[in-house]
Amino acid sequence: MGIESVIVWLIVGAIAGWLAGMIVKGGGFGLIGNIVIGIVGAVVAGWLLPRLGIAIGGGIVAAIINAVIGGVIVLVILSLIRRA
Repeated sequence: MGIESVIVWLIVGAIAGWLAGMIVKGGGFGLIGNIVIGIVGAVVAGWLLPRLGIAIGGGIVAAIINAVIGGVIVLVILSLIRRA
């Protein structure tokens, strides 16, 4: 994996984390928090969505959509854990 791939991961993670934060809480978590939420969300969605029969496609936009869906799932689960 080259440096270009790492940069793309960071950019996709930042955008997806910010969007997921806007959807769930109404705000971001800072640059590092957004990147972490976006990357973890991409992993969760990459595992969960194919098992549900959902295929979004390829490309950068699909990667961002995938990561946003996963990020929203992660943030909802975290908010449920915080309430308990």
